[in-house]
Amino acid sequence: MARPREFDPDTALDRAMQVFWAKGYEATSLDDLCAATGLSRSSLYGAFGDKRDLLLQSLDLYAERGAARFAAALADPPIQVALRRLVDEFIGQIVAGPGQRGCFIGNCAAELARSDREALARVRRSLARNEAIFHDALTAAQRRGELAPAADPAALARFLVSGFQGLRLVGKANPDRDVLDDIAGVMLRCVGA
Repeated sequence: MARPREFDPDTALDRAMQVFWAKGYEATSLDDLCAATGLSRSSLYGAFGDKRDLLLQSLDLYAERGAARFAAALADPPIQVALRRLVDEFIGQIVAGPGQRGCFIGNCAAELARSDREALARVRRSLARNEAIFHDALTAAQRRGELAPAADPAALARFLVSGFQGLRLVGKANPDRDVLDDIAGVMLRCVGA
């Protein structure tokens, strides 16, 4: 009979994700993951598979949380106010740290895109999902008269996904609130916010 797990897999996965996010895939060692999760190597492998499997599960967790965050923020119209709140939240997190890690999805795209097709596919799915969330919110806003009739919700959704990725990237190198507020201001003006 197998022994029951004596740890919370969700907590362990979150801790592993934090390590990958802070250090990157290549720089993260199994010792780092074991220290963060409190698991032995055999328990880590038994619960999550190898290091790459754990990275992929971490990407899924981050993507799920990000999508839920966008959907929740954009569910409270008007769109201009919702976007302003979301941008302010992002900038607040970037400026507060820790360590200006950037976006985990963006970091993985930069580090693994050429060498790991499955990781890249997960990155693409995450970006596409966020784009769909923005698209749905912008389309609904257009129906409510909050967005110009000539506006293109699909193009604006792609732009917003890129803009939020850009905020994280710039914030990683330069977490200056004034700089980030300038970028966000242009993003918001593009959607009439």
